[in-house]
Amino acid sequence: MLSNRLAVVLVTALAPAVWGTTYLVTTEMLPPDRPLLAAVIRCLPAGLLLIALTRTLPRGGWWWRAPVLGALNIGGFQALLFIAAYRLPGGIAATVGAVQPLVTAGLSAALLGDRLTLRTVLSGIAGVAGVSLLVLRANAQLDAIGVVAALGGAVVMAFGVVLSKRWVSPAPLLATTGWQLTAGGLLLVPVTLLSEGAPPTHYTVDNVLGYAYLCLIGAALTYAIWFRGLRALPPTSLSFLSLLSPVVATLVGWLALGQDLSPLQALGAAVVLASLVVAQTQRPRPRPRTTDTGAAPATGPAPSAVRADRTAPVPGVGPSPLRENA
Repeated sequence: MLSNRLAVVLVTALAPAVWGTTYLVTTEMLPPDRPLLAAVIRCLPAGLLLIALTRTLPRGGWWWRAPVLGALNIGGFQALLFIAAYRLPGGIAATVGAVQPLVTAGLSAALLGDRLTLRTVLSGIAGVAGVSLLVLRANAQLDAIGVVAALGGAVVMAFGVVLSKRWVSPAPLLATTGWQLTAGGLLLVPVTLLSEGAPPTHYTVDNVLGYAYLCLIGAALTYAIWFRGLRALPPTSLSFLSLLSPVVATLVGWLALGQDLSPLQALGAAVVLASLVVAQTQRPRPRPRTTDTGAAPATGPAPSAVRADRTAPVPGVGPSPLRENA
């Protein structure tokens, strides 16, 4: 049983690890100052591709549940993250976003009846501290709207994770993933047109390869892995894995872009990894599994655009990082 859980955790961890490479792809391969366009191209084609492959459309209540989950997990999350990214230095946005595991733990206790333990709370606080050591800079300045947006993004994503656990889709995993990516991508289209205008008319080979990576690997594959992990793991355990993104982004920036990696950042990475291990080794209390109607059966067993400046990469759970304005 333990080895099965470890395997699920390790496979699921691949998703936020891949999302940590988004900073490198965005800054080195994509057109400048088009973060929401990257988010749309990343999500919408991936969702339509999965729907075409599975040939499965929502039925019954899933015609409204899929858009709600898509808005929370994909569209709404990235839109709020986009606002935070433009109004906050990268390190602050990442540090505020790191409260997501704590928010998820609280929502899981309130909506799913999961037990909120001191161990979880301390692990969540350690995770926030580790991310702050990893990416926060001494000259960072606060902006009230940006902080609210970053916190809102964490809350929206936490709600999406918890509701995804409460609303168990009867459809295949890839179909459910496709519904959410499509819904989230469609939600981002008008936001993108209003904030960034019409998309560019010319794309380089690097642009095409970068978009293809984000779409096929960074969305279709990784979100399927992420939602598969959500079906097998408690929501709080899953949310802690999202803290891997800033760790991977920092390592990639150091290895591929020649960015500095200070001893303090290395300590922050170690603290983040320790909080992940502690959170994953806590044994969850069994609870009834909910059906697709949101109600628990009488009997039966329990059953992914962030701004990142050049010195402080700030990935989230599947976001597209933004560039520093000149």
